[in-house]
Amino acid sequence: MIDNIKPKEATSIINSLVGGVVPKIGVQHITVGRTEEIEAFITALNDVKNGHSIAKFWIGDFGSGKSFMLHLFNTVALKQKFVVANADFTPDNRLYANDGKSVLLYSAIMDNIAIQTKPEGGALQTLLEKWIEQVILKTAQENNISLVDIRNEEYLGLTQNTIMKTINEITEVGGFDFGSVIVKYYEGYIKNDELLRRNALKWLKGEYKTKTEARQDLGVREIINDQNFYDMLKNFCKLFVSMGYSGFMINLDEAINLYKISTSVMREKNYEKILTIYNDCFQGKVSNLFINFAGTREFLENERRGLFSYQALKSRLQTNKFETLEMRDFAQPVIKLTPLDHNEIFVLLKKLKLIFDFNYKAEINICDEEISAFMEEMFNKPGASEFLTPREVIRDFLNILNIIRQNPNVDKKQLFGDIEIEDERPNDLNILDSIEEL
Repeated sequence: MIDNIKPKEATSIINSLVGGVVPKIGVQHITVGRTEEIEAFITALNDVKNGHSIAKFWIGDFGSGKSFMLHLFNTVALKQKFVVANADFTPDNRLYANDGKSVLLYSAIMDNIAIQTKPEGGALQTLLEKWIEQVILKTAQENNISLVDIRNEEYLGLTQNTIMKTINEITEVGGFDFGSVIVKYYEGYIKNDELLRRNALKWLKGEYKTKTEARQDLGVREIINDQNFYDMLKNFCKLFVSMGYSGFMINLDEAINLYKISTSVMREKNYEKILTIYNDCFQGKVSNLFINFAGTREFLENERRGLFSYQALKSRLQTNKFETLEMRDFAQPVIKLTPLDHNEIFVLLKKLKLIFDFNYKAEINICDEEISAFMEEMFNKPGASEFLTPREVIRDFLNILNIIRQNPNVDKKQLFGDIEIEDERPNDLNILDSIEEL
C-alpha cells in the first residue's frame, strides 16, 4: 500500500486524474522520476527562505508534467512554511493589461493562497487574522495592557496605530492604503462588523472596480488595479515574512496564453513585465519571493511570439550552452522537463492501481504483466510516438480500472485493443504561427 495516504488524498488523486487535471493534494504519492528537478527546486527554496528571490521557468510539451510539478512544489513549500498560491494564465487574465485583465490574475492568486493548515487555498483571511492577533499581542505587551482589555474599543486606536506603523515599516509602494485597509479589517474584527471585514477583504483581493466605491466603503483613495497589483503582491510577501513564514511562492501555469495574445504590442508588454519580475528577483530588489512560470517550448523559444521574441529575455533565458542530455544544469532559470520513460510510467501506473484499490476499498484484478501489456498496446498504437502523453496514458489506465471494477468479467485484452490515440495538443498554436507568416 502507498504509505501515509489519506482517504481524501486518494479520492482527489483518482477523481482529478480521471478528469485529466492534476490533483490539488496528494501529488507526492504519485511522484516518479524528476529527482534532480525536485532537488534543484529544494535548493532554490532554501535560497528564498534565506532572503533571496528566484524566478524559474518550467518548460515542457503538453502533458509532460508541468502542472504536476507545480502542485508537487506546493506540497514541498508548504512543509517548509511558505505561503503558496497558484493561478493559470487565461485569455482573460495576464501580467500586463489596461482593461482589468491583470487585476483578474491578481484576484485569482489571492483566492488561491494556501498554508499548511489550508492546503487547498482560501487562506487569506486566516493569515490576516493571525497577523492581527500578533499585532494585538505586541500592542498589549508594549503598553502593559492585558490581552482581555486590549480588545476593548477604548484601545482600538492604540492597536490601529501599531498596525499602521508596522505596515509602513515593511511595505513600500502602496503601503499607506494597504495599511489603511488592514486597519479597517481590524476594526471590523474587534467590533464583529462582518460587512466591514468583507469589504476590506474585497479590497485586498482586488475586487473593487472603482475608487469611488472603495472610498465610500473604506475611506481609501486607491484600489488595486492593473498598474499596482505586482506591488501589492510584494507587500503581501513582506507581510507573510513578518509573520514568521519562510516566503511567498506564486505558481503561474498555462503561460502559453501569453503567447496567444493577438497583438504584438500587448504580448511585448507582458514579456516586459516578466523581465521586471526576473530582474527584481535576481538583482535583489525583492526578498523571499519565489515565482514559477510553466509553459511550452513554443512559449519560450518561438522567435516571433514566444519569450525569445523579446531580446532582453532571450539573452537571460537561453539554455546553458554546455548542457547536454547527459549533463543537465538544474541551477539555471529555465528547466526543461523531459518525458517520463517507460519504466517510470510503469512504476506510476502500479502506484495508481494501489491508490485506486485503497480509494474504492477493492482489489482490482490486474497484475503487473497486464499493466505491461496495457502499456505495450498504448505505445504501439499509430500516432503514439508523436501524440501520446503521460496524461492520456494515466487517464486511459484509470478508465480501464473503473470498467474492471464495475465489470469484473470483462475481457481486458479487448479493452486494451479498443484504445485510440488522439492528439490532445491545442490546435490553435500552428494556426497562430501560420497567420504571422502571411
